[in-house]
Amino acid sequence: MKKANNLIILTLVILMTMLTGCQPKEPETLKTPDLSLAHETEFGGIYLKMTIDDFNALGFKYGDSVNISFSNGFTMEDIPYYNGYYVDAGSPLLIAYPGYDYIKAAINYGEDLWERAGLDNLMAGETLWLKAALDENSTGTISLNEAGKYLDIQEARDISYSDDRSQFDSDVIFANFRNFAMGNIKEGRIYRSASPCDNQHKRAPYVDALMKENGISAILNLSDNTDKISRYIDMDDFSSVYFLSLYETGNVIPIALNMNYLSEEFAAKIANGLIQLSEKEAPYLVHCTEGKDRTGFVCMLIEMLAGAKYQDIADDYMLTYDNYYKITQQKDPARYKTILEKNLDAMMKFVIGDASVDYKTAELSGYGRSYLIKAGMTDQQIDLFLKRICE
Repeated sequence: MKKANNLIILTLVILMTMLTGCQPKEPETLKTPDLSLAHETEFGGIYLKMTIDDFNALGFKYGDSVNISFSNGFTMEDIPYYNGYYVDAGSPLLIAYPGYDYIKAAINYGEDLWERAGLDNLMAGETLWLKAALDENSTGTISLNEAGKYLDIQEARDISYSDDRSQFDSDVIFANFRNFAMGNIKEGRIYRSASPCDNQHKRAPYVDALMKENGISAILNLSDNTDKISRYIDMDDFSSVYFLSLYETGNVIPIALNMNYLSEEFAAKIANGLIQLSEKEAPYLVHCTEGKDRTGFVCMLIEMLAGAKYQDIADDYMLTYDNYYKITQQKDPARYKTILEKNLDAMMKFVIGDASVDYKTAELSGYGRSYLIKAGMTDQQIDLFLKRICE
């Protein structure tokens, strides 16, 4: 009887707890506090001032879908959170790229977030910062939209590389340094590499030595301006003596490209850089920071212009991914195919500008020339540049 009474009492307690609403609370939505902002001017993104480690410690994971709300009412909804630029050109993302001080909201290869958000009443060509009408007093909040929504893409494209020279088979591979002689380009006329002056990835001294060994006479620096180069030179670890000799004699041309290859400004800067480069003697070096993205586009364009075939251009482009990540068609066919299609093929289609053209079999030189003429070069200036690298 006593046991029965105890059971009745326990049942009543449970019922009373349920009726009085003392049920366990649903977990709160994963959300950051209000974060101060910084305008990332090189690529037109917005840093939300929380370190990558602190943001991940809150429970956010790569592959999540997130929402961002800014204090001025501008929002970004259902965007992927990745540790690399794994979205198509012109698409938004929240990124925690290795080496960044903070997490960053950005548009991959583009600045058209305002238009994509349906807020297209501002002039084109503004950065994300301006399009969101933000200022130094603005804040942003990130919340979880859906856990793991984009995890399949994150896992398929998650790649990273080491800055430790001992992990690479040679200085050439570590520096991502090579001559690209294809089409009508002659051997030893034009090279590509990682940066010889920005040593954040510890490659600059190796590039510098290889430049000297190959007699580089002039450099097209895609990533920097003179202020940035001066800061590199003033750093304690700067040791690129050969680069410095070229810089001090006016043989380094810095054009400070952003990542928006869809923009007219991007094309105009390339055209202006090639005009200046052609006024100097070869051999030339083309580089950005890693010798991967901006360098990949410019070298593709030069190769197209010089009459190279698609497969030769693709092989050269993907050699960078072999050098850095050991991704080859044989070792990792799925990643190889995705990178080629999302990066090189997309860029080449943009340069051609005609979806009906089979870029894998077409004669590409005319499309390269048309792109540069539209960007501001004359036929005579293009011919002079070609003469430098093809004769």
